[in-house]
Amino acid sequence: MTDNEEPDGGGDSSITDQQLDDFDTNREDSSASEISSTSEEIQRQDSNDPANDPLFVREGDEDGSSTHIWADRDLLSIGTVPGPDRIVGRDTEIQSVAGEIRHLIHESQPNHVVIYGETGTGKSLVSRHVSDRLVDTATARNVPAASVYVECKKNNTETRVARTIARALSDKSDSDIDIPRIGLGSAEYYDYAYDIIDEYYDGLIVILDEIDMVDNAEGLLHELSRAREAGHTDAYIGIIAISNDIDFGQKLNARVQSSMRTTDFVFEPYQSDQIEQILEYRRDAFHDGVVQDGVITETADRSADEHGDARKAVDVLRIAGDIADDADAEVVSPEHVDKAVKRAEVNRVKETIESTSPQSKLVLYTLGRLTGSHNRRFRTSGIYSQYETTCGDVGADPLSYDRVSQILSTLALMGISESHQVGGGHKQGVYLEHQLIKDKDVVMKAVVESDERLSELHNGTYEI
Repeated sequence: MTDNEEPDGGGDSSITDQQLDDFDTNREDSSASEISSTSEEIQRQDSNDPANDPLFVREGDEDGSSTHIWADRDLLSIGTVPGPDRIVGRDTEIQSVAGEIRHLIHESQPNHVVIYGETGTGKSLVSRHVSDRLVDTATARNVPAASVYVECKKNNTETRVARTIARALSDKSDSDIDIPRIGLGSAEYYDYAYDIIDEYYDGLIVILDEIDMVDNAEGLLHELSRAREAGHTDAYIGIIAISNDIDFGQKLNARVQSSMRTTDFVFEPYQSDQIEQILEYRRDAFHDGVVQDGVITETADRSADEHGDARKAVDVLRIAGDIADDADAEVVSPEHVDKAVKRAEVNRVKETIESTSPQSKLVLYTLGRLTGSHNRRFRTSGIYSQYETTCGDVGADPLSYDRVSQILSTLALMGISESHQVGGGHKQGVYLEHQLIKDKDVVMKAVVESDERLSELHNGTYEI
């Protein structure tokens, strides 16, 4: 018997009514506390002094300065490119990338580069840092140049990338060309970009972050790498492509590999001491004395455990500061780091499921609901039965059993859950069991905050 034919009865993985009742009771209790009046906490705006509305301005912040926690919060923003004195453990990589694209300052074709590595290993940081310095040097040598950074995860089609490049160039050059946001294909956006380049620049560096997320990456790379050769522009265009997929370059067709002729680099994960130094160099995001002893080290150690992810470390430290600030605390403590780690994990799960369908979120919510306090595996039939109840709760039409089974397989591929094939004997045949491998509360909070219908079931949030 296959998974699609599994029987509904029997087995230790059945879900009791008491478990579901307990879940609903806890949800209702949490909802009741959420609805309780907060009128005493949220004061009305003082109409005579809107600059110091107590809804937004904390005690002691009335002078317009930052909070007593934050001195310069932007230092811990993911998109911030710090100065060279704050970049740790990437001197060799900076020199290597610079050596490949430096030809632009001599009005010559830069080499194309592909950078591989895990998330948070400094790929984007080094690319942007080197490109910015190249543009400054070229401009100082009377070689007008520009660099454009494209986040391909958000711009995941060739048309969106071409539009982003064209509009970014328009903004940088103060061009009076009006580039439509919608209604054009990639060819038209390329034409806009080339027109601006030829009017204002002799060279361009395009950074394509997470290039493997683009639907037609081959078409994009072929177009940009051959733009001058094909007569589309007189400028020299260099490409820095960034990918987490070490096999990305090998997957490109021969035509693209020939036109690109890339130099490849692999960025190794940061070590714990390097992550600690990265955080120390950004300590001045806080006021003096605000960060307690041990906070930087603990944040670095916990981030190093996950393939040396400096981005996660910076994110966790920022979230810890926000938690302390929201609580009106005097210092950022290790307890704030503990909470920040969980909140950061929620944010990562939300990013993972962001592109999934609404029905996939309902299936994941159902699995999380069943998990409750028992981290065990559930058969597809039991999940499907409860999924139908979830659909009824939010007014959605349930998908077929087979489709839900496919969604469960997809969730496993995404690293949120895992599936096991189980042999139940000659009376039950072979069937699948599923369980979360991410923390249940983290998954539930992420999925509730990602779906408006589920959010309404929990009055806006899921507390953990």
